[in-house]
Amino acid sequence: MPYSKLLGLSTAMAVIATGALAADGDKSLTIAIVNNGHMINMQKVAQAYTEKTGVKLNWVSLEEGVLREQVTSDTATGGGQYDIINIGMQEAPIWGEAGWIEPLNFGADYDLDDMLPAIRNGLSYNGQLYAAPFYGESSMVMYRKDLTDAAGVKIADNDSWDNIKAAAKAIHDPEKGVYGVCLRGKPGWGDNMAFITTMVNSFGGAWFDKDFKPTIDSDAWRSAINFYVDLLGTYGPPGSEGNSFNEILALYNEGKCGMWIDATIAASFLQVDGVAYAQSPNAGNPVGANWLWAWAMAVPSGTGNADEAKAFIEWATSKDYVQAVASHPDFGWGSVPTGTRKSTYAIAEFQAAAKFAAAELKAIETAAPEATDLKPYVGVQFAAIPEFPEVGSAVAQEMAAALSGAKSVDEALAASQEAAEAIMKEAGYFE
Repeated sequence: MPYSKLLGLSTAMAVIATGALAADGDKSLTIAIVNNGHMINMQKVAQAYTEKTGVKLNWVSLEEGVLREQVTSDTATGGGQYDIINIGMQEAPIWGEAGWIEPLNFGADYDLDDMLPAIRNGLSYNGQLYAAPFYGESSMVMYRKDLTDAAGVKIADNDSWDNIKAAAKAIHDPEKGVYGVCLRGKPGWGDNMAFITTMVNSFGGAWFDKDFKPTIDSDAWRSAINFYVDLLGTYGPPGSEGNSFNEILALYNEGKCGMWIDATIAASFLQVDGVAYAQSPNAGNPVGANWLWAWAMAVPSGTGNADEAKAFIEWATSKDYVQAVASHPDFGWGSVPTGTRKSTYAIAEFQAAAKFAAAELKAIETAAPEATDLKPYVGVQFAAIPEFPEVGSAVAQEMAAALSGAKSVDEALAASQEAAEAIMKEAGYFE
């Protein structure tokens, strides 16, 4: 069902579901999370929360694309399947305005002012927080400096894409199991399109013009997608159209990726030596070279356990939680969720354990999601409008087809433009 049509169903269904649900007598919460490392770690750390409060936590861990589909459908219709959901900056302000999720108001000890301003703003609507960040991120280059040094090449902050390609070529050695670059190719508006949209922005492109007519058939898109397909097709691993964050993380830790441009949070989980970091490449656009995102926790309006859910979120996104991860025998300071609080970056133990911290913080603080003359919408790797998940998902399939060789770039762009125009017309943006 189109995202925009789900919006129309939400109010009536939410009222019905909220009235029908009641908190379990044994105080249990069902939590839908993305299957990324920090969220998986939380399941262990949160055992202490259950021991202290008696609240049982039922975890539903889902692949990113599946999570988005299930959570959107359930939340929009007030289904009440989940008490807490993982969402991000694309959804939080839109769903908050629509009344799909509860406003979050925490006690003074939570220290809301400690939250990084860019992250807080991206999860708020009209100044009200609707989702609390479990971890935040931008994007950056993570590269094997041992390989670039051996090849005699350098990677600089905000490097040119041409130099990135030259570096990928220099370190590409598939006979030894090393690919020059690993990038997202798996279709999804938050999968391949997160990277592709950010790259398009850096080439001076945008999803829509000022009248919200799609501009996917523009020269900027054509230049960016041709470059992406050539770069990843020539110097990436086989089958890249099936790779997203977790697949590439595994490849990197197996020593198979010389360079990876993706979420800064990945640096927390890299287990190979010689990794260095650089700010994202740019093709000349002064804004939009690196994205901004947070995986956050929200309370659907359809839950009957809102108070218990908000209490858990307050704990799981607090300073105390950071300390709990740092002191946990299975984790430590190198595993704490980052990108959310100023105070985390001021902790000496964290700085010592997380060599990526300065690069990550710089990327977050320099991200520019605000609307500009070039792109009339909020967002770098997404557009903050209700219809974007539908548009982005349709285009994602076409980009994967171009990467795999099933379609030419021109064919994929033409089909993307046609699909996007149909969706936006149906939504009433233009005739």
